[in-house]
Amino acid sequence: MKSALEIKPDISYKSAGKFEETRFEKIHNEIFRNSTEASIIVAQEIAQLIRSKQEKGKSCVLGLATGSSPIKVYEELVRMHKEEGLSFSNVITFNLDEYYPMTKENNQSYHYFMHQHLFNHIDIKPENVNIPDGTVNIEELNQYCIDYEMNIKNAGGLDFQLLGIGRTGHVGFNEPGSHVNSGTRIITLDHITRVDASSDFNGIDNVPKR
Repeated sequence: MKSALEIKPDISYKSAGKFEETRFEKIHNEIFRNSTEASIIVAQEIAQLIRSKQEKGKSCVLGLATGSSPIKVYEELVRMHKEEGLSFSNVITFNLDEYYPMTKENNQSYHYFMHQHLFNHIDIKPENVNIPDGTVNIEELNQYCIDYEMNIKNAGGLDFQLLGIGRTGHVGFNEPGSHVNSGTRIITLDHITRVDASSDFNGIDNVPKR
């Protein structure tokens, strides 16, 4: 008998029908028994997308996140690369965010996080990895953010976006009050967000404010 993970359920987006009996009919939801099962199935969906793009000779553009939520997804992608031959040679990635100010070498940076959990273990081309730079001069930051958005557009847009949700409800550090059309920009972090990160920085006084 095959397990739920071996069956590889289809969790791709399905539009709502005309007659829906559920309260949240406008949002496609999938509920899993636990985070491990969810992570493996999400990783399988990403792998399927990468392979389908490879078959067509196209790049696969992934939007990636940091934090605790995606770690098991990255673990499964690394496993598939090493054990199943999943190649990332056609993959271009754009990360959601980075602390400011923050150097790449700092072990609390998202640059460090992504290489530790994913990029150092797969065959992605270094020039295809895009992570916001936490060392850009403040006077040049607005233009840098505009350029980051343009790089995503020039790559063809995102084929897939992996997200986590912070305790304030933020997605990609878009704290409460962010406009629905918000793009890449500098933002002041909510106090709760900084509190949640304080254990990683040995105290809230060491957590970047932006």
